[in-house]
Amino acid sequence: MTADQVFVGIGLIVVLAVGSQLLASRLRIPALLVLLPVGFTAGALTDNVDPERLLGSSFSPLVSLAVAVILYDAGLGLELKRLKGHTRRVVVRLLWLGTLLTVVSAALFAVPVLDMSMRAAVMLAAILVVSGPTVVGPLLNFVRPTERLQRVLIWEGSLIDPVGGILGALVFHGVLAGDRPGFGSQLAGFSVSTAVGVAGGAVGAGVLWLLLRQVRLSEELATSVQLAAVIGVAAACDALRDDTGLISAVVMGMAMANLPGLDLPARRPFFDTLVSLIIGLLFISISATVTPASLRHVVLPSLALVALLVLVTRPLVAQLATLRTDVPRGERWFIGWMAPRGIVAAATASTFSAELVDHHIAGAQRILPATFVVIVATVMLYGLTAFPVARRLGVLRPARSRPLLVGGAPWAVNLACALRSAGLDVLMWAGADRERARIEEAGLKLAPGELLASATGAGAELEGITGVLLLTGEDDFNALASVTLRENVEGQVHRLAAPTASHGVVAPYTGGEALFGGGLTGPELAHRYAAGARAVARPAGGGLPAGHELLFVVRPDGGLVPVTDARTPAPEPGDTVILLSPPAGTLTR
Repeated sequence: MTADQVFVGIGLIVVLAVGSQLLASRLRIPALLVLLPVGFTAGALTDNVDPERLLGSSFSPLVSLAVAVILYDAGLGLELKRLKGHTRRVVVRLLWLGTLLTVVSAALFAVPVLDMSMRAAVMLAAILVVSGPTVVGPLLNFVRPTERLQRVLIWEGSLIDPVGGILGALVFHGVLAGDRPGFGSQLAGFSVSTAVGVAGGAVGAGVLWLLLRQVRLSEELATSVQLAAVIGVAAACDALRDDTGLISAVVMGMAMANLPGLDLPARRPFFDTLVSLIIGLLFISISATVTPASLRHVVLPSLALVALLVLVTRPLVAQLATLRTDVPRGERWFIGWMAPRGIVAAATASTFSAELVDHHIAGAQRILPATFVVIVATVMLYGLTAFPVARRLGVLRPARSRPLLVGGAPWAVNLACALRSAGLDVLMWAGADRERARIEEAGLKLAPGELLASATGAGAELEGITGVLLLTGEDDFNALASVTLRENVEGQVHRLAAPTASHGVVAPYTGGEALFGGGLTGPELAHRYAAGARAVARPAGGGLPAGHELLFVVRPDGGLVPVTDARTPAPEPGDTVILLSPPAGTLTR
């Protein structure tokens, strides 16, 4: 290819990747539903979007390193101490039962139906084990099932990516070891590959741990160091032993998430943006390598494999995983109807299939197109049916708002009680023991764990939080937390206004709408509460009682609309209003 063609090809891949993700976000659908057909169409219509021609022999190593970054990022989310209790039991069962039954059923089915050798079929089955949060998360955000379902499926998706990555790498080396004569030689090769990956990951995690713990690094530099370490260790492991870099990346991620004394940044905007871009580039590039000719004799057998996985294997896994638990019947069946395949399946198929073809493994040329069909079919099937299935099973979360109130002052607890009396499911968090005791004494739900674990994007998603109200007495904390949470919480994030325009170190400069307006700052609310003022809930209509001030409007569907310094909602018939009554003894007319 000429230099001009290379420039055009690379530019098209980047534009199509980002454009597809932008379109998907506007349509509120998983990005895969756009990325895969766009990449496939671009590869079929033009020779410029052909990564194998653009990059030549470098394409496969680059894919492997890109997958290593994705798996490291997935591993960072596996803070195992947060997986506990009832959720742990169901998730652990889903992982090992799902892995076992998927590998066995898919491999046995693929041998006769897809005309594969057993080694190629086992490789395909190991690839199809993974699901992943990049696919499950957007689907669940759209469907909004009950909290337990959300937690179980998000944790399963987060854990199955690295588990599937490790399994895929191990199976790959096991399949290649089958070319060596003698079981002892095969086992030795398999063991060496595993040892190289685990040792590389352990060394990389140790180096990272020392750097991040002992050297003072900015957030940007710490992210760059992690990226360099992952790519460097994965590349070194691959150089020592083919495709062991994936194992090392997963080990590094899991180790960094669970090593003691290490405080990784809760927000990693550059790393998150990079991973999102890598996912888009990989899907466009990989789907462009799937030609119409390669699908000609694979589509129908692969759809039969999809039917097996969707209608038999996954429901059986879900029923066994929830056996003898208190998971209701509807939730059990919904778990059995949620297992889309995603980025790791596509990337590992692209990474492993080419080398298996080079080693003349019978049927290996069908691994990538079969994986492509399974990904497209499962994402489309679950994406189109998840909501009506959840509604039919009665596992949808109530549409009513669930605000998280941060702060435990007496007036804040009183406000939470008023919101609860209006029919909202209120969650509170406070740091001081006396404030937490006050919340529990009022019979309100107390968010578990640390604030950032409960109120950042991941915690909000797991707990079903629809908005955050920052009501602590620390104005700078409220301001900084509001900036962080606006980027991670889909719903509203509001904070109290500072007592004066110049109050605080950062509060005057962070912007955003302040709650209530009219001088109702934290100190003022505390003063009025001490004087006898109370937050009360009343049906809208007939105007506000004399002396009362409007704080919130709760719509009939449970939507919560606050009064801010920029806007005041107009109550309508059927609404419930949250008012601040005048202090005791105040003359009202």
